Order: sequence, then C-alpha cells, then structure tokens
Amino acid sequence: MNTLSSKILQNAVNEISRLPGIGKRTALRLALSILKYSNDEMDDFVKAFVSLKNDIYFCKLCHNISDTEICPICQDSRRDKSIVCVVQDIRDIIAIENTRQYRGVYHVLGGIISPMDGVGPDDLNFKSLFERIQNMDIQEVVLALPTTIEGDTTNYYIYKNMESSNVHVSIIARGIAVGDELEYADEVTLGRSLINRVDFEQLSVK
Repeated sequence: MNTLSSKILQNAVNEISRLPGIGKRTALRLALSILKYSNDEMDDFVKAFVSLKNDIYFCKLCHNISDTEICPICQDSRRDKSIVCVVQDIRDIIAIENTRQYRGVYHVLGGIISPMDGVGPDDLNFKSLFERIQNMDIQEVVLALPTTIEGDTTNYYIYKNMESSNVHVSIIARGIAVGDELEYADEVTLGRSLINRVDFEQLSVK
C-alpha cells in the first residue's frame, strides 16, 4: 500500500496492522471506520482498550482472563473443582464453555512448548499447575491442547511430571482433526471429544 497523504492516518494504519491477521488494507478500512466515530464513541473506544490494558486480571488460580482476581469459573460453587482441564489460552475456554458439556475448572498454560519458537516449559504456567495438583483435591487432569506436534509434546511433558501423583490424566478424544486448534472446532465435535476423553496412558506415548 502506498504512503497515505496523512501521516496521522498512516500512523493509525501502522498500529492497527500490528495486530495478528490484520494487513495494511484491512487496517486502512478499520482506521477510516474509526475516523467516522463521534467524540463520545471515540472516548468509549479508547477507554475500553485502556481498561483492557490496565484493569484486567489473570486469575490467581487458573490464569484465565478476568475482571477480578479469581475468575467467575473458579468462584462458581457449582463447578467440579476436582477436574482440571488444561488449555492453551482463553480462546479454548470459550470454545469448551460453548459446548455446555464440561462442568470442571480450567488451567491456562499461556501457550504450548515449541522449541522452534523459543518457548520452553519455564515460559508457561506449569509450576502453578503442578502446585494445584499437589496442594488441592484434584482427581483428574484433562488435556485439551491442540492436536499438533507441539501440543502432543506439551501433553507428554505434563503426563511425565504427574506420573508420581495419584491424579488420573485423560485427553480429549481425537474427534478433533490432527493439526486443528480447539477454537475452530464445531461445538458438537468438541463436546463429544470432551465426553469421550480417554486415559492418556492408552496412547502409549513412551
């Protein structure tokens, strides 16, 4: 895209295009749309993102994004606290919650092990996961990570670090196609994968 006649508009386009999946042309359309906002609409728009940066919490228990120190799911007395579903990020929680097939709680890793991307175990929320397993009455850990090589590597890392515990480790059934992200799975398939989860040891990942 050629340089725009307005440096102010160009700067806005440049900033918007830094977002994942947003190219320069899309950024320009968004910037021009924002330019049509009234002053009140612009104030609300800016306040929403300032608040997103300054006022958001990461749940002290599960690392879910929340408006409070403990997220609503962890606070909900109706949830089964003995079952913890391990996911990559908040988008997976949203996808699983939409199935209405899971009533346990979650643990957000904040990513998956990926040496090619420079992401190792120390970069993710493993320590707090293993502390939860050690200190709380956890009966089952459900692994619901992407069906990729990196996801499988992360699953195996968790499994090996839990071998000495009495906690059952299961994995969602592979109704999800290999290479798929949970957030893109349809609700019926994802729901069935949760219901039909299997013992991790059955996969014979030795």
